[in-house]
Amino acid sequence: MPWSLTVPSSPIFCKPDGSSFPSSPHISGSHSPKSPSSLPLSSPSSPLPLSSTSVMTPQSPSSSSSLKSPWSLCIRKPPQFSLGTDAAAPASVPKRKKPPKIEIPTPVAVKLGFAAVTPRGEEEVQVDGEGYSVYCKRGRRGKMEDRYSVSIDLKGDSKQAFFGVFDGHGGSKAAEFVAGNLDKVAMAEVSKRCGDAIEEAIKEAYLTTDMDFLKEDVGGGTCCVTAMIHEGDLVVSNAGDCRAVLSRNGVAEALTSDHQVSRQDERARIEALGGYVDFCHGVWRIQGSLAVSRAIGNKHLKQWVIAEPETKSLKIRPECY
Repeated sequence: MPWSLTVPSSPIFCKPDGSSFPSSPHISGSHSPKSPSSLPLSSPSSPLPLSSTSVMTPQSPSSSSSLKSPWSLCIRKPPQFSLGTDAAAPASVPKRKKPPKIEIPTPVAVKLGFAAVTPRGEEEVQVDGEGYSVYCKRGRRGKMEDRYSVSIDLKGDSKQAFFGVFDGHGGSKAAEFVAGNLDKVAMAEVSKRCGDAIEEAIKEAYLTTDMDFLKEDVGGGTCCVTAMIHEGDLVVSNAGDCRAVLSRNGVAEALTSDHQVSRQDERARIEALGGYVDFCHGVWRIQGSLAVSRAIGNKHLKQWVIAEPETKSLKIRPECY
């Protein structure tokens, strides 16, 4: 935008009749500046200071009749950059590529005679055995604490078997111990008894395994659910919140009931033994700690968390599959 500046008392700026221009500095141009402060001035005898943002160019043709000033200057404004331009915008950070998916190989069940137990340290377990399948996967916890055990062809009989699923808490030590011992103790107890005493044999196996684990002086515990096929019967037992489901004509049928503190009978039993039940983190818990009322292990809560299972027996019929 063109501007011109005249300095008073200069011979160059005298009028033809000999009189001078007005005594004060005079600024002219196509538009008036917004503020005089944009062009700071000193006395006529001193140099003319200019603001770093002031712009003055030679007078426009519209005022060509005026005399040219030796003080006319031209200062370019520094270039302005828009935030939207590539020059001002920071270099774009490349997106971090997602690493390729890690395929976890299917583990092979560890054979112990005619038994199989969960491999240690796996995040996912999938096994297809003869007449059974197993699938385990780690949840939100840092390590998978679930274990399983399978014993088939008991005493050389293909129609005799023992299966177990064990959901550990406070570590996997209890689940590992029970997976490796409960089936053996159960078969030993069954062999001592005959006929209708099988439910009592399973109960004794749970309690014995619990006592043996407590002797190990290891923390943690495990919920359990087991199924024994014995002489045409299916004997299902559970302690804790592991569940067994039977498919009858394609319809799921629950065979177990969770042992949780929210159950009225379990809560009454705990309170009768001097314990208390507290609602903590959205769940009813024993002593404000454990949410299940029955399990193997849990030495610090053993007075209230019992290992005695509930057992149900039923005949295996063609519609059960």
